[in-house]
Amino acid sequence: MFTIKNNEESNFIIKNSKFISKIYKVEKVSDVKNILNSLKEEYKDATHICYAYIINNDKKAFDDNEPSKTAGMPILNILEKNDLNFVLLVVIRYFGGIKLGANGLVRAYLKASKDVVDKTSIIPYAKENKMQIEFSYDKQKEINYILKDHNITYKEYDENIIYEFMYKDGKYPKELDKYIIRKKDL
Repeated sequence: MFTIKNNEESNFIIKNSKFISKIYKVEKVSDVKNILNSLKEEYKDATHICYAYIINNDKKAFDDNEPSKTAGMPILNILEKNDLNFVLLVVIRYFGGIKLGANGLVRAYLKASKDVVDKTSIIPYAKENKMQIEFSYDKQKEINYILKDHNITYKEYDENIIYEFMYKDGKYPKELDKYIIRKKDL
């Protein structure tokens, strides 16, 4: 399974119709909704805003009034072919006055999708987990050293110190266990 490293954009024109494709890394469906709302505002005058996403193997394709399965499905097919997950791919179309026909639409949406995927960096997907640990003050130096390459998202200083940090699947730093009082998956 793969995802993308960065969001990207590509565009081309075929028979006077302009296709703008955008690919986004997303974590949840609410991210998709926010991006789509933003795009609908930015591209108010677009004829169609078609998309597909895969989030944790939950898939959706949307044709936005293009003939059935001529837009959303080709976009989804490109995501599946590249084994992408946690990705939203949107193709915005400005109709140029010349009908492309069903086969022409499928080819155009495939090209738009493939172009943007080819432009972005595809990376192996590693799920991130969140862990909370509690440890004594005298272990802070060791803990900080062990977690130097991890994203510490929260710190609390009370009777003991509490950290929350992110780690990728299979990359939990086991050497932490000898220094901590308590740990909890979040």
